[in-house]
Amino acid sequence: MKAGLAQKEPAILARWAKIGLYDKLRTQRAGRTRFILHDGPPYANGDIHIGHAVNKILKDIIVKSRNMAGYDAHYVPGWDCHGMPIEIQIEKQFGKGSVMRMGDRVVEPVEAIPTGSLMLDIALGIGGLPKGRVVEIYGPESSGKTTLTLQAIAECQKMGGTAAFIDAEHALDPIYAAKLGVNVDDLLLSQPDTGEQALEIADMLVRSGSVDILVIDSVAALTPKAEIEGEMGDQLPGLQARLMSQALRKLTGNIKRSNTLVVFINQLRMKIGVMMPGQSPETTTGGNALKFYASVRLDIRRIGAIKKGDEIIGNQTKIKVVKNKLAPPFKQVITEILYGEGISREGELIDMGVDAKLVEKAGAWYSYGEERIGQGKDNARGYLRDNPTVAAKLEAELREKFQPTEATREEGDDEGDDE
Repeated sequence: MKAGLAQKEPAILARWAKIGLYDKLRTQRAGRTRFILHDGPPYANGDIHIGHAVNKILKDIIVKSRNMAGYDAHYVPGWDCHGMPIEIQIEKQFGKGSVMRMGDRVVEPVEAIPTGSLMLDIALGIGGLPKGRVVEIYGPESSGKTTLTLQAIAECQKMGGTAAFIDAEHALDPIYAAKLGVNVDDLLLSQPDTGEQALEIADMLVRSGSVDILVIDSVAALTPKAEIEGEMGDQLPGLQARLMSQALRKLTGNIKRSNTLVVFINQLRMKIGVMMPGQSPETTTGGNALKFYASVRLDIRRIGAIKKGDEIIGNQTKIKVVKNKLAPPFKQVITEILYGEGISREGELIDMGVDAKLVEKAGAWYSYGEERIGQGKDNARGYLRDNPTVAAKLEAELREKFQPTEATREEGDDEGDDE
């Protein structure tokens, strides 16, 4: 008769799982000296004889008796040609943990570092930028890319984390960073000479496991050594793309193992000859590798000015989640970035409060509960800034209303609609 043991194995294990006493013993024995008993396969032609049936009963008795004796005893049916479970073979050759069943460990939610924007944290679905992943933030000049990353660094430092900033553009302003809440004294800063040096430093920081967030500003400024040593006007096609591709192949595994958030800031360039309707002429620098390796991609753009009288005091900014491997993508938010202050948290609370009908707007007046908080948005923003307890209460209500308790983990498309 035909064996069909491999097909019957799930049903056998399911019956075992229903035995409460055995489950209790297995839980108690976890972590103790292991005793693994594995089955040999049936004959190569699939035939079995009565000995196999007796063998199953005997092995069942042996495994349970070993558990009773205090061992962490596993029953592992084996269907490979050597009679040893394939998991055990791989562990013997490559080390423990090189392969595992997903059910053998608890899947923990991805940790996140807040961005400093409540709207964006909610749009990202997990409360911020994911640790252990690569994130790309791109957009036109003066759109708020560096501001967003500096605010994420400030939030990380508030949580007791360590931050590093690789300034390939040699343009970081420590005074501005301090205004955004960054503790510049504790910030690790590198201003490398070449792209290779920058990425090697990034790899060392990640592998150290001592950094929680690492920002690289920017991909466009990661100049290959060959280009620096060459003459002006030398044609060196594909150098930067190859450099980024190689670096990301090395970095990604280390980033996951060290649970470090790595943020690449990128710039936009125009494609030549793109005239078809519906196609964007914009593209990011550094080739296509970063688009694939990034778990989150954010497109940030200035869409208007914020005025106080005739004076422009900030930018109205749109941020679109172009790619998200941890929650549904393509969500977008419109927020305010005030000069010298960064993302206006109070402005976001007012806008979200009006949308949620927690803040009432009547003409130019804003009211929260029974209290009027200001005439005009600028005054209402000032009221919340001067009354942090009121702002905290409003924020708590908004988080309860808008933030999902558990992110829906649906992988976003690798190609955003902007490419």
